[in-house]
Amino acid sequence: LSLQLSYNWHFNISTKADQAEGAKLFSVPDFIGDACKAIASRIRGAVASVQFHDFHKNSARIIRSSVFGFDDKQHVRKEFIFEQNNLVITSIDIQSVEPVDQRTRDALQKSVQLAIEITTNSQEAAARHEAERLEQEAKGHLERQKINDEAEAENSRRHLLELQALSEAVASTGQAKAEAQSRAEAARIEGQASVDQAKLKAEAQKIEAEAELERVTCARNAELEYMKGQNLLELSKLQEGTEVEVTRYKRMVEAIGQDTLKAIASAGPELEVKMLQALNLKSTLITDGKAPINLFNTAQGLVGRITQPPIIEEEDDD
Repeated sequence: LSLQLSYNWHFNISTKADQAEGAKLFSVPDFIGDACKAIASRIRGAVASVQFHDFHKNSARIIRSSVFGFDDKQHVRKEFIFEQNNLVITSIDIQSVEPVDQRTRDALQKSVQLAIEITTNSQEAAARHEAERLEQEAKGHLERQKINDEAEAENSRRHLLELQALSEAVASTGQAKAEAQSRAEAARIEGQASVDQAKLKAEAQKIEAEAELERVTCARNAELEYMKGQNLLELSKLQEGTEVEVTRYKRMVEAIGQDTLKAIASAGPELEVKMLQALNLKSTLITDGKAPINLFNTAQGLVGRITQPPIIEEEDDD
C-alpha cells in the first residue's frame, strides 16, 4: 500500500524564559524526517498485522491508534510527543490509500465498483418494493372507500324510504291532527315565550334595583367622605388658628415683658388712688346706673358719715 498522510504539529514549551528547554528544540537537526520515519514505522507495524479488507474499512482508526496509542481506558490518545525536542503531533489526515501493485489496484477498483453496484441495485429494489407496497395500500384504501361509499348510499336510500313512508302516514291521518298539533305547538311556544319574557323582565327589574342601590350607596359613601373631609379640614383649620393665636399672644407677652405687664395691670388702681387724693376724698362708689343703690339704708361709713350742721336759734329782743 502507498499511504499519503498529513500531520499537524507544534513544539510544546512550558516557559519561554528557560534557555535549556528552548535549546532542546534544536537538538534534533532533521526533526521532520525523524518524525516521519518514526510515524511511518508505527503505521507499517500496525497495517502489517491486519487483513486488507479490515484495513480498507477501518483505515482511519488503525492509523490513528498506531500513531497515538491507547490510554488506560482503551481510548485513542489525542497527541503523540517526541521527548527529544518536545515535538507534539496533534492530528493525522489520510489523504490517499493506494495499492502499489497494479493488479491489486485494479481488483480493488473492481471490488469498489461491484460494491457500489450492489448497493445501488439493493436501493433500487428497496425503492421498487416500497413503491409497489404503497400502490397496493392505495388500491386497498380505494376499494375500502368505495365499499364505504356504497354502504353510505344504501343507508341514505333506506332513510329516504323511511321518511317517505312517515310522510305518507302523516298525510293519511288527516288535516285535523296536523292542525291540532300545530295549534298545540303554537300555544306551547307562546306560553314559553311569555315565561321567558316574564323572567327577562324580572331580571331587568332586579338589575335596575341593584344598580339604583349601588348608585345610592356610592352617593352616600361619597357624601360621607366629603363631610368627613370637610370636618377634618375645619378641625385642622381651627387647630391651626388656635395655634396661631396662642403663638401670637405668647409672642406679644414675650415682646412686652413681665415688668411692662405688671405696670399696665397696676396703672388703673394707682391712678384712682391719686385722683381721690387730689379731690380730697377718702372713699367713693361708682356704678353704671342700671342697679341703683339706696345710700340711705347702707352702712353710714360707706360714703362717709353725713353730719348736719347745728341749728342756731336766735332770740328776739322783743
